[in-house]
Amino acid sequence: MALARPILGLCAIIILAGGILLQFFVILSGATNSVPVGDVYFLQTTTGGISGGRSDYGNPTRWTFLALCGAENGRNANCRGTQAALPFDPPNNFGTENNVPQQFIGTDKFYYLSRFMFAFYIIAVFFAVVAFFTSVLALCFRLGAYLTGLNTALALFFQALAASLMTAWTVIGRNAFRSAGQDARLGRYAYGFTWAAFACFFIATILFCIGGSVGKNESSRSTKKSYFGRKKSTRSTRSRGSFIDTESQRRVKDEYE
Repeated sequence: MALARPILGLCAIIILAGGILLQFFVILSGATNSVPVGDVYFLQTTTGGISGGRSDYGNPTRWTFLALCGAENGRNANCRGTQAALPFDPPNNFGTENNVPQQFIGTDKFYYLSRFMFAFYIIAVFFAVVAFFTSVLALCFRLGAYLTGLNTALALFFQALAASLMTAWTVIGRNAFRSAGQDARLGRYAYGFTWAAFACFFIATILFCIGGSVGKNESSRSTKKSYFGRKKSTRSTRSRGSFIDTESQRRVKDEYE
């Protein structure tokens, strides 16, 4: 059992690190075209008929974490206007309402869905990184394992929110573009990495908590054993003392007789 906590902690750390790496693959999309980041996008759609403004990203157009991009050889290309937490708002993204699906016009729903997704994604990364730095304590101490498990659970919670919001705005956006006759599809790498990171944090949280509980029963038994041992020792001392007192009383009585 002494080796159980380090082994569980090490496995949890590796899984946690994998989840963080997957998160960064998504967050860096739009900033570089290298593999696998260059394959990550949330939503892709053709832009036939959408003209004017900033609709020259390419056909099709992709929404990534940091920029709107075109596509070339199946990879992000011609990314422009890189910015943090690029919102999904086609009229503003393209700078025109010409032939933009009506579902996107006059509403801020998609803007806020995507904005909150980005915010929760960053918060999830923050807690995951904090958990990674405290994970060294999980190898040695029960309290360290529980603390790291708590941080990982927080990362899990915010990652779940981010993944759910991502699924919401991308699916609704895809359906809206398809209803307007455009060919739209979801980004399989963004989906895969996002939900895989969620799974990594879920497994890591369980392993950290199990690691924290390892040895709990043994320490409890040890405490009880020491308690009853002291109690028994006290009783033995008292018994011996009683025996000595009785003998002394008998000797005094014999002398007077």
